[in-house]
Amino acid sequence: MDSPSAPVDAAAKITGYHAHIYYDEGTRATAAWLREQIERNFTVTMGRWREEPVGPHPQSMYQVAFESAEFARIVPWLMINRRGLVILVHPNTGDAYTDHATNALWLGEKLALRLDFLRNLDR
Repeated sequence: MDSPSAPVDAAAKITGYHAHIYYDEGTRATAAWLREQIERNFTVTMGRWREEPVGPHPQSMYQVAFESAEFARIVPWLMINRRGLVILVHPNTGDAYTDHATNALWLGEKLALRLDFLRNLDR
């Protein structure tokens, strides 16, 4: 049996995080409310509204970028205040495929990402 490799220093490898807030026509108003609350209460960089699937994301969403220091504040807040929206939180390590496919945290239903898009980026 192979022995496990040494653990990775996550703090050194992770340069920040993204949260992807998914919505559809019926939940767009809730997503707008959540966006306003995030902007008001956290130190983040807001991405634009994406009304159509983009990249690996299978439905409409917007991105919230934040630093590692903000993780402990924003992620628990999202857990409690997401109002039924599906949210993907992933680290940014420079390996987009692994960040989305393996190291992701889902709040709500886990959506089927289009991971082939990311696999092709890494080549």
